[in-house]
Amino acid sequence: MLAALGRSAARRRWAVVIGTVVFVALAGFWGAGAAGTFGGGAGFDDPGSESAEANAMLAGPLGRHAIDVVVMYTSPVSTVDDPAFEAAVATAAERIPASSVARLETYWSTGSPDLVSADRRSTYVAIQLVGNTEEENVVRYQQTIKDRLAVDGFDVRYGGLVPVNDQVNALTGRDLVRAELVSVPILLVLLVIVFRSLVAAALPLVVGTVVAVGSLAVLRVVGMFYPVSTFSINVVTLLGLGLAIDYGLIVVNRFREELASGRTVDEAVERTMAAAGRTVTFSGLAIAVTMLGLVIFPSRFLISMAVAIISVVVFGVVAVLVLLPALLRFAGHRINSLRLPLPRFGRRDAERVPVREGGWYRTAMAIMRRPVAVTAGLSLVLLAAGAPVLGAQWGRPSDWVLPAGADSRVVDDMLDNDFVRDPTAVVTAVVRMPAAADGTQSVAALEEFAARLDQVPGVDGASITGTEGDLARLTLGYGMDPQSAAAAAMVAGLRAQVPPQGATVWFTNYPVSLVDMLSMLGDRLPWLVAYIAAVSLAVLFLAFGSVLVPLLSLLLTVLSLAAAFGTIALVFQYGVLSDVLGFVPEGFMDANIPMLILVITFGLAMDYQVFTLSRIRESWVATSDPVESVAVGIQQSARIISSAALLFVVVVGGFMLSDITFMMMIGVGLVIAVVVDATIVRGLLMPATMRLLGARAWWAPAPLARWWRRWGVPESHGSPPVASGAAILPGGRVSASAE
Repeated sequence: MLAALGRSAARRRWAVVIGTVVFVALAGFWGAGAAGTFGGGAGFDDPGSESAEANAMLAGPLGRHAIDVVVMYTSPVSTVDDPAFEAAVATAAERIPASSVARLETYWSTGSPDLVSADRRSTYVAIQLVGNTEEENVVRYQQTIKDRLAVDGFDVRYGGLVPVNDQVNALTGRDLVRAELVSVPILLVLLVIVFRSLVAAALPLVVGTVVAVGSLAVLRVVGMFYPVSTFSINVVTLLGLGLAIDYGLIVVNRFREELASGRTVDEAVERTMAAAGRTVTFSGLAIAVTMLGLVIFPSRFLISMAVAIISVVVFGVVAVLVLLPALLRFAGHRINSLRLPLPRFGRRDAERVPVREGGWYRTAMAIMRRPVAVTAGLSLVLLAAGAPVLGAQWGRPSDWVLPAGADSRVVDDMLDNDFVRDPTAVVTAVVRMPAAADGTQSVAALEEFAARLDQVPGVDGASITGTEGDLARLTLGYGMDPQSAAAAAMVAGLRAQVPPQGATVWFTNYPVSLVDMLSMLGDRLPWLVAYIAAVSLAVLFLAFGSVLVPLLSLLLTVLSLAAAFGTIALVFQYGVLSDVLGFVPEGFMDANIPMLILVITFGLAMDYQVFTLSRIRESWVATSDPVESVAVGIQQSARIISSAALLFVVVVGGFMLSDITFMMMIGVGLVIAVVVDATIVRGLLMPATMRLLGARAWWAPAPLARWWRRWGVPESHGSPPVASGAAILPGGRVSASAE
């Protein structure tokens, strides 16, 4: 089927290319507005949690009682006792439409000293917006408050949950542009080095660019049917670009091999799509099905990431399978044109080195002479690298994900250090009473309950702030870091309090939603792991008909992930290299990001596994030599896998340029996982462990073996192409190109 698809695309190459140009033009126009359709929220909360249920009640007639925006005013010359200070702030506050504000408090309207800094040169306007959801309040803030409260001679900064989301959104778009401006030129240079030909180098980049532009259009379409998280645009666009270039690299490399073996252009296109197209399809299938595991988590952030990435990966695979055959047919034998006189490394150009003289072949043979020592030693090293994650402290994004000079972080630091209390640091209790909440008996019971809540360690004041029907709202202050263990203990203490007789209580706001989010992630993580393991085993069994190779690949990927998660903990919790990356470590990490890294890494690992094992399997079928086939397969795949991994690292490394801390986490985690998987695992651990398995590596129980022979998806061609300069090994074995 893939061969036929490639043949059809090649025959209709003009229609394919013209259609692609039209699509890119339309997608660029349509996709340019994608970010504006995603709303302002991140969607980290568990919608089925107690805190979410409380939020739903507060969205009704009872209403919220929380500060969404803190506008901080600081004067270098005057204090709040100066009438001019009061007049300036009052004039600024009058610019806010009354229809946008549910509550607005200033030092002069409340008389509270809590709203004045210790040096009396700073004060803030505390604003509760009328919306009930994070998304609608971000839009309202952007339209009616943001940048409208400036006062000449004052330093004005915006803090609070809503400005945090707005500031993260602004940085997200800027980070994407910067990452692409840095990565695309580097990608072109690396592709030229890999292929030594401008024509060959250009094709994967063209496909990658089409996918990157098309990804925005795809995201916008997805956003019409599902509320996509604002943070998905960077992850999906860069991931789509990286995967498309990786796939293009594999296909172009195979096409050059087929031409070098003496086949015609049409034959080369057909055989390339049958072999490399199979690898691309399996990889895309593996990543898409693996990403589907994120729907196990009910949070909008993870579900929207899954939906968006699956959509873009499928789009990327289709682009590679349809557009690239047309481009290859146009290129034909000119695929090697415009060769550059780059310096050669080693005795000869790697393209001309016979398999047995290749460095990876010799390395694999050396490793297979000591398989036990290599397997044990490298496994211990990777497990030790993962040890720091055992002491991980998990949090969720807030102002700490922003750079140190961002408004929200400055405001938060000022509230912590210069003011008596932070007005945003509250917990809300929603109490359903057995009778009217404003009745005499109900009020007395609620006051007694509030007094008990106020005695819970960490709570700083508890009072009744609203009633509606049989519902009452209690507002509790606190002073500790909401991400801390003390805050979690406070939440546990609050929930341990017995509500008034016949009443039911729900708690919400930041510390509570964090506890609920971590509980949701922890409870469902084992199901995600089981799902990913099942998908990995099933996909690799379909590809190779073995039960031991999939198990081995699963264990090797776990080692890659251990190194990645350990590095994340060292960098983002303990602060190693924080100065280099340019962020301030907070002593905890975003708990959502490891889930994303887990599924992406498993999908990518299966990509590299399918490609490497396909080459090993080709040699095994031709020779039945378990040692020689591994060394030949590693040599044939190592260079292209290393190149693909390097190109992918360049793309996802763009996350490390982000000013948003959890985007850096994604970059660091994926870079470490991919580098370890493509070098230590594929190049060293795989030959060692395959040597331990020997011929048993391709074993399956008889019933499964019969099933696979009928329903499996084996390689379309039983032998690799004979490349130019290849050597014929003993027994008629072919030494294909080192590429």
